[in-house]
Amino acid sequence: MSEKNYIKLIVFDMAGTTVNENNVVYKSLQQAINKLGHDFSLNNVLLIGGGKEKLQAIRDIMKPVYSSAEDLEKDAQIAFADFLTILKAAYKNLEVNTYKGTCELFSYLRQHGIKVALNTGYNEQTALSLLEKLGWKEGETFDALITADDVKNSRPAPDMIYVAMEKCGISNAKQVAKIGDSVVDIEEGKSAGCGLTLGVTTGAQTSEQLNTADPDFIIDSLVELKEIIALETV
Repeated sequence: MSEKNYIKLIVFDMAGTTVNENNVVYKSLQQAINKLGHDFSLNNVLLIGGGKEKLQAIRDIMKPVYSSAEDLEKDAQIAFADFLTILKAAYKNLEVNTYKGTCELFSYLRQHGIKVALNTGYNEQTALSLLEKLGWKEGETFDALITADDVKNSRPAPDMIYVAMEKCGISNAKQVAKIGDSVVDIEEGKSAGCGLTLGVTTGAQTSEQLNTADPDFIIDSLVELKEIIALETV
């Protein structure tokens, strides 16, 4: 990799990648959808909805059982409103942790001139509630936060990564790495033309599922990023 293409920004997904919240978002999605009389499993919700903006995730999960687009949209809106209520209640007493080594990794990257951005299919309110629980602050723990509220087109469209690049002063997508725990994270990175795309097995989807998106690397811990970034910049 030539000097001009050294990785200068890593865009991290939040839940399942940097933040361990025990899949409470997808459990809340499942509960809200199944209140309408469906019987979707958590595995199905994770497979289809993982990483997506949450209203779109609901649409995609429910779509196979609807013959009418109008009925689908009506029920999706109902489920989404219920989801926000269920999630807010779940988050009140939720203990949220980072995956081992995440904060140390962020510090290491930033000390070595690599910007750290967080992006998520959550809305801003949900993302900020997670960050508050963790005590993470923009400009201190990480460099930029981009949520589904910041863009017209959420994953797998590249819009959130482009916003992250703009916020962090990066113009060359080849200098950007994207990592997440779902296929749609990897697809997002590829859509943006990122120099590296990585899947991590700590969250929504398995190594086999992540591999279907053909990432450059699949890792089991964010700590492995140190070695990968070092290799990419030699």
